[in-house]
Amino acid sequence: MQYLSIGQNIIQGIKQTSYLEWLGAVTTIACVYLAARQNIWNWLAGIIAVIAYMVVFFQSGLFGDAYLQIYFLGTGIYGWYFWLRKKERQEKPVISLSHKEYLLVLLTTLLLSGLLGLYLQHFTSSTVPYIDGFCTSVSFMAQLLMTRKILQNWALWVFVDICYVPLYIYKNLYVTAILYLILLVLAIIGYIDWNKEYKAQTLSGKS
Repeated sequence: MQYLSIGQNIIQGIKQTSYLEWLGAVTTIACVYLAARQNIWNWLAGIIAVIAYMVVFFQSGLFGDAYLQIYFLGTGIYGWYFWLRKKERQEKPVISLSHKEYLLVLLTTLLLSGLLGLYLQHFTSSTVPYIDGFCTSVSFMAQLLMTRKILQNWALWVFVDICYVPLYIYKNLYVTAILYLILLVLAIIGYIDWNKEYKAQTLSGKS
């Protein structure tokens, strides 16, 4: 009976999903799929998605994620410009982090997570300040790496997508929770595709 009740709540939650959340979900899937294919139009789809989710997250009290959409909007515009320039100059499209850069990314993410968690706890009505802050920080870093076409952005997306699913279920954003399960699969595919290209580039450079 308990599982039946949970299932009914999920179905009811999906039925009550706003058009804005549906718009954000569909355009987010398009964005990630196109990014995995290294299609520059992923940035346009992403810009539409972040505008929709900016409103959805504010309404749901996920203030860290809402503020993150503002950052995504800026990086979306920058990423579109950066990818276009790289395409015009025919530079290598995928690069990888060095060992020092791995450590820098980790420390920066943890520091940002703690600071954002404190801010959300003391200056907003968030009921999940540190979880929200952590997921926001990882997403922040993943997006930054993506704009520079750094391979490890996909590893961060895989990790944070796993973290986001229970958070969105807790906030009754069931469509968005399902979306992040789909994004998890797309992020894995994205990593595999980009890694193949990176290895091919590396071998080509050695020959």
